[in-house]
Amino acid sequence: MNRSDSIIIIPTYNEKENIEKIIRAVFALEKCFHILIIDDGSPDGTAAIVHGLIDKEFSDRLFIIERSGKLGLGMAYIAGFKWALEHDYDYVFEMDADFSHDPKDLPRLYSACHDEGYDVAIGSRYVSGVNVVNWPIGRVLMSYFASRYVRMVTGFKVHDTTAGFKCYRRAVLKTIELDKIRFKGYAFQIEMKYTAYKIGFKIKEVPVVFVNRREGVSKMSGGIFGEAFFGVMRLRLDGWLRKYPKKP
Repeated sequence: MNRSDSIIIIPTYNEKENIEKIIRAVFALEKCFHILIIDDGSPDGTAAIVHGLIDKEFSDRLFIIERSGKLGLGMAYIAGFKWALEHDYDYVFEMDADFSHDPKDLPRLYSACHDEGYDVAIGSRYVSGVNVVNWPIGRVLMSYFASRYVRMVTGFKVHDTTAGFKCYRRAVLKTIELDKIRFKGYAFQIEMKYTAYKIGFKIKEVPVVFVNRREGVSKMSGGIFGEAFFGVMRLRLDGWLRKYPKKP
């Protein structure tokens, strides 16, 4: 049996072009990682591809949760976090299915938490300049200045606040009150990092290169950015008024 202390959560919706490739790329790494797919009822057969891989090759390290429809990125990750805690993983990762996050960077995020003692490791596009490939310039500027906006409003010093490539120590997810996380899109990523920061967990940004997807269709929308813009104001109020859990 391929045992691992680490689980990578990958949310999917219509990722049939990418899903088998990303799974095999992760399993080809020297470090053994497990993968949990959270599929939101993809009509293109993404879940069927995953089930085929589980049945034929990877029954001991590939898992899937199927949900009835598109319930939001944040809710997918919350479901995955709870599953990971129930199954006793020590390190829990977030990663996209479309190769915008390079699987070869996973050991670097793991090392930041496992070897260097950080509680959260962020695969950061902006900690060492702007490391984004093949994004339209408008998208790059929107993402970059969104993170600048978060830093300005909240005082949170992380450069890439909307990053979706991360590693959490188990203690972080156990301490954060997951059922109190409100947001579903970009703001979910900001809220999780900000909450970990307010509790007092140590955060490291690991520089990575973000590459825009080559196959499949982006799930981004204007509503996601709107949620992030107004959600940041709400987080700032929380920072003043909310009583956060104590760090263990």
